[in-house]
Amino acid sequence: MIDVNQLRKGTSFTQNGNLYKVLEYKHHKPGRGKATIRVTVRDLRTGSTTEMTFNSGERVEDIRVEARTVEYLYADEDFVTFMDTQTYEQPQLNRAVFGDDLIYIKDNMEIVLLSYEGEIIDYSLPKTMEYEVIEVEAAVAGDTANSPTKKIKLESGFEVNAPMFINVGDVVKVNLEERSYVTRISK
Repeated sequence: MIDVNQLRKGTSFTQNGNLYKVLEYKHHKPGRGKATIRVTVRDLRTGSTTEMTFNSGERVEDIRVEARTVEYLYADEDFVTFMDTQTYEQPQLNRAVFGDDLIYIKDNMEIVLLSYEGEIIDYSLPKTMEYEVIEVEAAVAGDTANSPTKKIKLESGFEVNAPMFINVGDVVKVNLEERSYVTRISK
């Protein structure tokens, strides 16, 4: 059991038989009375998002999540298939679990699958990844005083804003949490 004051972004816990992961944490202390803890959570089995409010001092049951690194193999209409590089098992996750994050995954990419009591419940993408640029917006000559940017399309299909000097074929590092350009790796 953990105190609700210890719930932070990324913490997993169980309540009423449901598994939750904290997405956002807010602590509110009024002038008088007890503090309240308001968390936005995602149900790890259904994927639904909800808000919960706790009084300071309440407790929830934390869960121990096991992590294992797997390599992306392929995705079909219903499932995403990975391979555990140590045991050669091929776990599958429902495509809906990834939601919009599936666009970040590319061939042979390693991600971490999180499981609770043998059931795969979540995943963790790397903070940054390198992608090849496959398409760029036409650069406009002139405005160089305001750090201009242009849209670039990456090999897995998503777009980010990047400096004007990025060209097709460049390899760039992207922050996946913020979906933003970090730096150019090579030309």
